[in-house]
Amino acid sequence: MAKQPHLLIEEGDVADVAIVPGDPGRVDRIADRCDDAETVSENREYTIVNASYEGVPLTICSTGIGGPSAAIAVEELAAVGVDTFLRCGTCGALQSDIEIGDMVVANGAAKEEGTSKRYESAVYPAVPDYEVLSALVDAARANDEDVHVGPIVSDDAFYNESEDFVDDWEAANLQAIEMEAATLFALARRKGLRAGAICTVDGNLVEGTQKGADSDDELPEKAKDNVERAIELTLEAVTAL
Repeated sequence: MAKQPHLLIEEGDVADVAIVPGDPGRVDRIADRCDDAETVSENREYTIVNASYEGVPLTICSTGIGGPSAAIAVEELAAVGVDTFLRCGTCGALQSDIEIGDMVVANGAAKEEGTSKRYESAVYPAVPDYEVLSALVDAARANDEDVHVGPIVSDDAFYNESEDFVDDWEAANLQAIEMEAATLFALARRKGLRAGAICTVDGNLVEGTQKGADSDDELPEKAKDNVERAIELTLEAVTAL
């Protein structure tokens, strides 16, 4: 099989299980908690590292921002043998009782992005694999984390999430918003692969807070700290899978 054009990898280069954060910088943060980390490739928004955690081999691959780049990562990783994907990211809360730093594990994602709709109708569900979902929830609860399990929404337009949209999502009892899960879930389901997502809350749209709003940094301190905890939970889920 030819080398994949964006990830610059080929069969045999990666593990069966991949953690897929959006941020390339988060790849190094995950790798720092692992053993035997080795960079496989770096191109555009994609940084790929192989490592092991408690003896379990895994691959870490950033996906960039949004559905289009996430779909490329899933397509090319799947083409060379990855069969399980765990998104470890951040999200904005859509319910007033969800605090910055809380964890959200998605049991479904509304398709407010455009990428999944190029693959299938919007009425088809974007849902995680049950085993991956369970492993993430079990890891969180075993560590006494405040974890919210429920549906989220994936949206393309970060700067166009108007009050009407937010009100509607809140009324639908969606837990949080991010940009990649619906694409990840839909593609994995179509390909017979496993996928799940855990995200740390970095702001609350209902309360009018958004990451970067009150600081020179992208994430508030509590979210920064809890990203590390989300990484740990994701790695523990990998061992269970």
